[in-house]
Amino acid sequence: MSKATLDGKAIPLQDACREAARILGGATFPVIAGLGADVAGARAAILLAEQLRGAFDHLASREILADLDVMRSFSMFTTTPNEARVRADVLLFVGPGLSALWPGMLERLAPGQPPRHGAQAGHPRRVFWIGPEANEAANIPATVIPASCDELSELLAMLRARVGGRPVAGDDARRTGIDELADVLKNAHFGVVVWSASSGIDPLAIEMLQAMVADLNVTTRCTGVPIGARAGAAGVTQTAGWMTGFPPRTGFGRGYPEHDPWRFEAKRLVESGEADAALWISAYDGEAPPWSNNDLPLITLSPAGKEPGRGLYIEVGKPGVTHDAVEFAQEIGSLALRKSHAPTGAPSVAQIIDAIATELRGEVSC
Repeated sequence: MSKATLDGKAIPLQDACREAARILGGATFPVIAGLGADVAGARAAILLAEQLRGAFDHLASREILADLDVMRSFSMFTTTPNEARVRADVLLFVGPGLSALWPGMLERLAPGQPPRHGAQAGHPRRVFWIGPEANEAANIPATVIPASCDELSELLAMLRARVGGRPVAGDDARRTGIDELADVLKNAHFGVVVWSASSGIDPLAIEMLQAMVADLNVTTRCTGVPIGARAGAAGVTQTAGWMTGFPPRTGFGRGYPEHDPWRFEAKRLVESGEADAALWISAYDGEAPPWSNNDLPLITLSPAGKEPGRGLYIEVGKPGVTHDAVEFAQEIGSLALRKSHAPTGAPSVAQIIDAIATELRGEVSC
């Protein structure tokens, strides 16, 4: 049975769903935010935002849109991680924190696992890493080019210039490392670049990276593997795409979906007063809302132990842990069923939102 509280006091689950419906139904422009959920939870949340003529936003939208902005304005070469694992003879990791974002996978791509197909089959692949965290590459025999997040754009610009045979400035040691990497990429049979917008790399750096990949594809093969953001971001983005044609930061105020990364940012909507109620969903980690407005009527759906200090709280299960869930699986680059390995009686995000939507329609909820 799910736990529900109102300002810290326990209430029955059905009363909590009824109170949530009252808050959201009485709002002029509610925002469905956080959206840390599986595909079923994302679908239910987007349908609720449409029903309420509100907006929806994901807690990792900055990272989501960093990649999407480049894809929409410049295009991208991408492949699946499994394709990279079996074919790549050269790997380039870009930015810090990749091993934490994708535990175990970077080791599987390391030189000890040679490509299985192509001209370099059976030969150990080479790995380079620009800007890892301190000791992050210790378990991966990679050639490291040290750099801070602020230096990534500059180094990627240098690398693209050297791939194109153009001169660059900079200290001799750094130029030597960049020249070596440029030569290896130009002579690769199947090069793969791995990055994540969650590591702090900005859209301009991602665009520079993809421009280099495009340059390399004139004479050889090179592609990319973007590591998706936290809290089910990739699955939520795909769900939003097939339902509305747009990614998160989309609103239904005029009765149809409109996407605007500035207008429909949840934090801005709340702090400007444009949103007068919020449903915050963080079913994976119970991450707290990023805004400072404590007067806003707030409904929180998060796992056990992540109860907020105020507002209406309804406990939900963790997707793929306490209940079966369809999520975006980074390792295969597609949606997949995750079977629960620690099932409980906590309802899913989709079940709670369906119950709230039922109350909004004036029907009897289960």
